[in-house]
Amino acid sequence: MAFSLLGTKLGMTRVFDESGRSLPVTVVQAGPCVVTQLRTPERDGYAAVQIGYGEVKPRNSTQPMIAHDARAGSTPLRHHREFRVTDEELASYEVGQTLTVKDLADVKFVDVTGTSKGKGFAGGVKRHGFKGQQATHGVERKHRSPGSIGGHASNAGKAGRIKKGKKMAGQMGNHRVTVRSLDVIRTDVDRNLILVKGPVPGANKSLVEIRSAVRLYKRKAP
Repeated sequence: MAFSLLGTKLGMTRVFDESGRSLPVTVVQAGPCVVTQLRTPERDGYAAVQIGYGEVKPRNSTQPMIAHDARAGSTPLRHHREFRVTDEELASYEVGQTLTVKDLADVKFVDVTGTSKGKGFAGGVKRHGFKGQQATHGVERKHRSPGSIGGHASNAGKAGRIKKGKKMAGQMGNHRVTVRSLDVIRTDVDRNLILVKGPVPGANKSLVEIRSAVRLYKRKAP
């Protein structure tokens, strides 16, 4: 069954497995989350579960959201997210239900979604790893230029244009990123912690979404 939690990225550390091998892991405080609403095909046209995470003072929330969370028997929550489920899976949820790390005890692989760190406006060398041009033989202030971006003129004699999606300078980071099929190394039910192998997107203390992996991707052996 598909299962999702909201959590906070705490940072990275290392743990040792049974064979004594050192593994880099990211520690995520996942949940507890409250089921605040159920989306049904009859009323909404699709089946989904909405969960809330993170306490917030009522003065920092809004009256509609306070009432929305109160219907689920919860105090005001800071974050709300929906995740799709099948009609059969929807029957296993109910409004006001609390979801914790304990529900992920049998999950071996997860998909983690977060917002990557924003780097601001960056050039092609930093943003895309371009090699750059030569910096000698009279070339001045051009060695970090992207080079030709292509005129791409049409046969009808119209003005040229640049292909959409061309790798150029622009905003770097601050995008929604999903890392798939991360190994669940360890869970701590008492402290609502889950340790996943490798890095996950986002800065420390940022919001992340954890889902049971939809499909497994082949990874290179360490």
